[in-house]
Amino acid sequence: MSDKIVLAVQPRVMLGKAVKKLRAEGFIPAVIADHGKESTHIQVEYQAFVRVLHEAGRHHPIEITGLEQPYTVLVRNLTRDPKLNTVTHVMLNAVGVNQMVEAEVPVKPQFAEGYENHPAERTGLIVLSQIDEVAVKAFPRDLPDELYYDAEKLAVVGDHVTVADLIVPAGVTVETEANHAVATVFEPSALAAANEAAAGDAEEAAPAADETAEEAAPAADEAKE
Repeated sequence: MSDKIVLAVQPRVMLGKAVKKLRAEGFIPAVIADHGKESTHIQVEYQAFVRVLHEAGRHHPIEITGLEQPYTVLVRNLTRDPKLNTVTHVMLNAVGVNQMVEAEVPVKPQFAEGYENHPAERTGLIVLSQIDEVAVKAFPRDLPDELYYDAEKLAVVGDHVTVADLIVPAGVTVETEANHAVATVFEPSALAAANEAAAGDAEEAAPAADETAEEAAPAADEAKE
């Protein structure tokens, strides 16, 4: 667990369409939801939030300062501008220090010292990741930044690791199914053949889809009238 991540915010009085002015001034409107209590409307400087988001993601607790009372929160939802991909609104969930919370935590391989890839990849095989993160439950102070698996277990074709193989610290419960595959070793030629077969199936299905679209078009035109 890394050091505390702190985000300074300000109370927000601008609501509704008025928040456009906030965004123009370099702030993001945000809301803290607190377990059935009245939500707290806040604003946060854009660049400050982006830095914290990069560090905390959606799985690491954030300490909120600048309000009448302190909050510990997790990022619940982000709204982005579809063209600019900038954050336009943030929803935060308040969590108690003694309250178990659920979060999505990234999954990463733990390589042997001196290596930066799996044993299988060192011999020309392919390791296909099948899950990037898992759901966990823990107290905020115990939430890990990542969960790891022993990459040395992936050496030959067919080797695989599951959620059950993750290295989980004390105080953390993994909610994702234990038998869910995390990563598997494949022969490059077999994987390429499977991809080609899948592409062929997609091409065969395309004409049927086009015919369905053509049949649906007249009905859509009639509905418009």
